[in-house]
Amino acid sequence: MIKKSLIALLATVALNTSACAGEEQSSVTKTAQTAVKTASATMNTGYNAPEEAWRDLDPENTLYIDLEYGRVVLELYPEIAPLHVAQIKTLVRQGFYDLITFHRVIDGFMNQTGDPKGDGTGDSQLPDIQGEFTFRRAPTMPVTLVGARSQGGKEVGVGFYKALPVASQPSSQAMLTKDGKVAAFGLHCKGVTSMARTSDPNSANSQFFLMRDIAQHLDAQYSIWGNTVLGHEHLTKIKITPQDKTGFVPDVMKKVQLAADVPEAERVKVQVLKTDSPAFKNYLKTKKKADGTYPDICDIRVPTRQQ
Repeated sequence: MIKKSLIALLATVALNTSACAGEEQSSVTKTAQTAVKTASATMNTGYNAPEEAWRDLDPENTLYIDLEYGRVVLELYPEIAPLHVAQIKTLVRQGFYDLITFHRVIDGFMNQTGDPKGDGTGDSQLPDIQGEFTFRRAPTMPVTLVGARSQGGKEVGVGFYKALPVASQPSSQAMLTKDGKVAAFGLHCKGVTSMARTSDPNSANSQFFLMRDIAQHLDAQYSIWGNTVLGHEHLTKIKITPQDKTGFVPDVMKKVQLAADVPEAERVKVQVLKTDSPAFKNYLKTKKKADGTYPDICDIRVPTRQQ
């Protein structure tokens, strides 16, 4: 099998590490319990907004990844990448991702995982997935635009759908399309989760990566299926893969669960500011620079709070 790689043109990193399969399950359970406490202590954005401006996460589309450093909470977007979200959920509920290593970690780039072999060549037993690099956005999927970016030599509007940074045509163009929708795609900002693949665009299977930083060249080339809403600070603690891996022990995902499968009393109670609310527009005003423009969209994080 061809090694899964984020970008065919990048030099690949030799990957010979293996998963710590010998670790006892009791340790996993203990780590998961610790992660709940750690998550409750993570930093909120501290933005005050009316109660009606906050939304709860859907437990069926909320993913917990427990690391040595704490819990990372992801929001999943089946309306954007239905095939990928379905595959991730199936594997999570099989326990596939528990104790899987981060076999390829590049500073300033991303943390790649999801390979049961631990060397970049492995996949699950499920079929590969068709690429979902872009999506059609209906008027029922509101995006709050905050600026523009150059993409492929053209200017494209960028903003937020829920907590996810996206590029999108304006909603006003929907009336000119046959399906009443406009073209859009997610942006590879820090915290975004995307699927690894080979040079075959339809080869994604189980390997995925969590962004440590911005990688605009991946946009519309790899399938984004989720975004970190809590635990960003843990993403850059994951150990970098050295060139000489002699004696190197990579970090692992201790336990991966859907919030829906966790007893309600043990779930992380996190809310996200609605990005189509007046409160979010007021929040954006606080981010404007002296010249009246916004920072790069990847430098704007949607506020969250814990209860």
